Amino acid sequence: MASTAVSSHLHALQSKHAGLEARLRQEMARPVPDTAMIQSLKKQKLRLKEEISGH
Repeated sequence: MASTAVSSHLHALQSKHAGLEARLRQEMARPVPDTAMIQSLKKQKLRLKEEISGH
């Protein structure tokens, strides 16, 4: 049961990471990207990646 919970949590983290990646690509494709938004998204992605690799 605990393994299922960890697997589910890991999947949720990976989904969030993919969502952030999509938002990042979308922001960077804008004619005038918001650099603060890009920086924030990259930091969030890094935190998620670190949490994913810790499992």
